[in-house]
Amino acid sequence: MGLDIGTTKVVAIAGRKNEFGKLEILGFGRADSEGVSHGVVMNIEQCVQSVELAMKRCLENNPLLEINEVYVGIAGRHIKSMQLQGSRVRSNVEVEISREDTEKLLQDQRRSYLPSGDQIIDIIAQDYTVDNITNIVDPVGMSGVKISANFHVITGDSTAIRNIKRCVDRSGLRTCDLMLQPLASAAAVMNEEDMEAGVAIVDIGGGTTDVAIFCDGILRHTAVIPYAGVNITTDIQSGLRVLKAQAEQMKVQFGVAHVSGASANSYITIPGLRGLPAKEVTMVNLAHIIQARMEEILEYVMFHIRQVGLEHRLNGGIILTGGGARLKHITQLTEYVTGMGARIGYPNEHLAGGHSDVLMSPMYATCIGLILRGYHDWEEGRTEFSLVEGNRLRNPQEQQQEEEAEEEMEEIVQEHQVPVTADSSADDRMERIKRKQDNMKQLFNRLKGKFMDLFDDLDEDHPLE
Repeated sequence: MGLDIGTTKVVAIAGRKNEFGKLEILGFGRADSEGVSHGVVMNIEQCVQSVELAMKRCLENNPLLEINEVYVGIAGRHIKSMQLQGSRVRSNVEVEISREDTEKLLQDQRRSYLPSGDQIIDIIAQDYTVDNITNIVDPVGMSGVKISANFHVITGDSTAIRNIKRCVDRSGLRTCDLMLQPLASAAAVMNEEDMEAGVAIVDIGGGTTDVAIFCDGILRHTAVIPYAGVNITTDIQSGLRVLKAQAEQMKVQFGVAHVSGASANSYITIPGLRGLPAKEVTMVNLAHIIQARMEEILEYVMFHIRQVGLEHRLNGGIILTGGGARLKHITQLTEYVTGMGARIGYPNEHLAGGHSDVLMSPMYATCIGLILRGYHDWEEGRTEFSLVEGNRLRNPQEQQQEEEAEEEMEEIVQEHQVPVTADSSADDRMERIKRKQDNMKQLFNRLKGKFMDLFDDLDEDHPLE
């Protein structure tokens, strides 16, 4: 289950992989976002209501779903990233490097110094070095004395992170993990070839524009730009002196990112407010306002690409996703400003066929990427769940306890079965029936005890908070 809490919308999508490794959508719900500004929760009550409404619509879409845990996307101007390098010296050189060694090296980075109030969201290994061998993607199975690695560490304000988790908790859900939104979008819209060629994922959302830069199959840089679709709407509102709702409608319905795509002879008629005469706005003026803000956002994107020195190495160009990528002629403007190739990133590559065209939109890439992250964690063994009974997720320990209890109950039933044959006498039959009744009472008492023991075990494993 993916939950995307954005500035303008809250999206909840449930999915599962089929036998071909494609994602089947089980439920979909969307609601307008309230109480969130530039990716940061400002009003918990309003945000909880938006999350509950999105979840309600998701369950209405598929009443058979039972949802308890979600993967949540996070963004906001408080997000920062940094590069760290860590190393460990191994005591036994003869033993091969294991997954446990790399995990310990990664966990060591969590003890690094952080500014006051910051919290680590994610740590991503970029490349490893074993003794004198460098640029190793995965050192598991190799031998060596010293293992080192470069890490990309993503941090955020602990209060903002706590508020997002609190909104999810008060909605009756549990947060499995928080994931940076551009990384979730990248998982949904690109493949291994894109990572090898080098691409910049630019997720233009409602409150922030998120950037993730990949090169040589490695995540090189992440950034959050505090300008996005809301700023375009505000510019239209102040520039054309209209209401915010009218500005948003004009942007969605008539907006183009490049002036060359606007008709010089077309006008937009805006109803007057409370008896005032209607006003007319040219499409060219609207395009000028949108283009000015989009050029500013793309200049920030280029600043971050130049910061890591990859402006000449991104052979895959720029992949635009998010709701802002739906603006007409945005790829032409991106190519003009950045000098790189550009395309729109759709999440349909990982989706199974037969789904609504609504979900084939770049604005849902983040939420679909969150589901893919959950499956990746599950397949890597980081999350212990097993799929049973339709769509319900159950802990393996709980499942094993129930299976053991069922087997023991079946043995008890077979042990106390009393056959009554046709050639038995009346006294024998009465005696057997009486004995069977006594055995059934004993069976009932033993079954009752087994159920009580089972519930006691479950209470100990999952105490009420």
